This record gives sequence, C-alpha cells and structure tokens, in this order.
Amino acid sequence: MNIAIHYPAPEFDSYRAALVRSLFNADGIGFDLDADLPIDGPDAEPWQIGLVVGPSGSGKSSIGERIWGKKTLRGNEPWPKDIPIVDAIAPNDESGNWQAVTAVLSAVGLGDVPAWLRPYHVLSTGERFRAILARLICEAPARAVVDEFTSVVDRQIARVGASAFAKAWRRTSGQVVLLSCHYDIIDWLAPDWIFDTGGGGFQWTRGRLRRPEIQIDIRRANWQFWRCFEPHHYLRPPGMVAAYCYVGFINDEPVAHIAMATRAGLVEARAARLVVMPEWQGLGIGRRFLNAVCALWRKGENPYGMQLRTLFHTSHPRLIASLRADPLWTQVSARLYGDSKQRSKTSINNSRIRRGVYQALGKSTGYGGHFRSIQGFRYLGEG
Repeated sequence: MNIAIHYPAPEFDSYRAALVRSLFNADGIGFDLDADLPIDGPDAEPWQIGLVVGPSGSGKSSIGERIWGKKTLRGNEPWPKDIPIVDAIAPNDESGNWQAVTAVLSAVGLGDVPAWLRPYHVLSTGERFRAILARLICEAPARAVVDEFTSVVDRQIARVGASAFAKAWRRTSGQVVLLSCHYDIIDWLAPDWIFDTGGGGFQWTRGRLRRPEIQIDIRRANWQFWRCFEPHHYLRPPGMVAAYCYVGFINDEPVAHIAMATRAGLVEARAARLVVMPEWQGLGIGRRFLNAVCALWRKGENPYGMQLRTLFHTSHPRLIASLRADPLWTQVSARLYGDSKQRSKTSINNSRIRRGVYQALGKSTGYGGHFRSIQGFRYLGEG
C-alpha cells in the first residue's frame, strides 16, 4: 500500500501573508509525503495492531484517512448524555449480555464500577479515553483507525491504557491502526508494525517487542492509605475489625490495597477491600497482588504465625472470571442475591444464646439486606 500525500503551497496575497513571506523568505509551505506500507499485499505478515507514530504535523492524520478511507476513522462518535456508559456501549446487543460490556471496560482499565453508571460527558479525560477504547472493542469492526491515540491523557495512563487496549483488542479478529505522536507507548502497545513519519520508515515488529516488567513492592500498613483507595471501591462499607492492611507500591507510588482479617476461631483468613488505582487498571495487577498477599498468609507470614488459607468474596464480574480461571483458587459459593438482614440478625442472636452470651435482638448485628450477586472463592495456594 503506497500512500502519496501532496498539499501544494497556497498562495495568499493578504498584507500579513506577504509581509511574513518577505521577511522570512518562507519556502516549503507545501507538504509532500510518500508512505510505503506493505500491510495488505500477498507478502504481508499477519497483523492486528499497527502504529503510525511521529511528531505533530508529520502527516499521521493524512495517512490515517487514506489507509482505508475516512469511514474507518474512530474515536469521535457522539455519546448520549442521558444514559450511563454501561448502556451507551453496544446498546443494540440483543443477547442482553451486559457482562460482556463490563468485562471490556475492566479489560481496558476502566474497572471503577461508579464510572460505569455515569454518562460519558461527566467522566474524566482518562475515563473518556478508556471508554472510547471499550466501545471500539465491543463493536469490534473489521478495520478501524484511531487518531490522537493517548494524546489527551497523562503518560502513565497512556502507557498502561495502550497495553490494556492491545491485550483486549487481540481477542477480536479486527485490524486497527493507531496514530500517535508519543514514542513512549511503543513497548507497552507492542504493535505488529510501526511506521515512523519522523524518518524511521516502516518496520515489522510482531513478536519483537515486550512490555516492560512491573515490580510491585508489598508493604504492611494501617488504614492511612485507605482514604486514597476508598473513592474507587464500589462499596462504602464500614471498617474491618482487627484487620491488617497491605499496600502495593510501584516506584514508591501506592497502586493497590487489600485488608486481611480472620474468621472466628482462626480457621482461615478473610480478604476484602481490594482496590487498584485507576491509572494502573487493566494490567492484571489486582489478582497478582491478591495472590501474593494470600500466599504470605498461606506460608504463615502473618501476625498470627499460622498457615491460613484465605476466603474472598466479590461482585466484580471481571475479577470473578479471573479467579475462576486461576488454579490457585477454587469457588466455594455463588449467591445471586443477598440474604435477609433480619434472618441474619436472628441467627447471630440465637448463636449467642446457645453460647450463653445473650444480647437483645434489636441490638444484634445483621448482614445482608442487599441484592448484590456475591461469589465466594478460597485460596488454595501452590500444590
């Protein structure tokens, strides 16, 4: 595929244009670019993700318009203002599989449940970027071109978002060409080919690039970090009694949080309050962090010095699917809706009476009273 771009020099005879031309002896006002992209011939390698990268004004957008035509340009589609993004993405999907939408939102790093329930126009710039990617993946066109890829977000979100998008897009069968002026996303995106409009030309890179490794430093902490993570948790529960907090750091930046407590009788541990900061979502950090902390408790590296397995409950569809596929975990329960809180209070009160510890029913603690679908898992560990 050869793309020839030629913009002739315009001849403006206004006073200011003539003055600038004469003062600076301006030349080269026109623009010419020949791009040879061997991506569609019989000798082309199989590919799914291509990247056109280069400085601003080097012809990236013009290439994007000519690869497959303007009809394949994506990213500027209108969004409805009166419905949340979980309804705005793939609204005509007759299968009713809403979890497919939430799974893609989580896959591209937009795992915050509150963000799913907000309209597009009230999202932050980073959330909008990921919502656009989720919409593209759900629709999964055969061919698509995305201009200004990662240009409107900070570089941390750009790199992580590029990696998350690449992993999710490769589950589709489509081809996408991304246009960007940032070179720092190349290793994270790991595209199949690159065309550098800055003079680097074309090169096949499929299987030759690897995402940089991420090292997580796990530290035991108190609840002082929870105020940073709490806005990104889908519940607003009270604090866990006698819990020990663990925080995962990347380059001294807190990125993941979990709290560990024990069940009555020290029979096993109980994990909760698992949160990954939005700018790090989409890389699988949450499950890796959860597994690492549970492995410590399984080895007896906990305040009790006991080898304890861990029980973990969640309602998050993406995390549920991830734990089901992990051989280190086994599912132990699945409730489609919560229990009656009154029945829970009665059961707790009767247990106290049997133990000789009486407390009035009206003052007992009860659990339940909600309609969340809760899945329970137990960490088994290696072997």
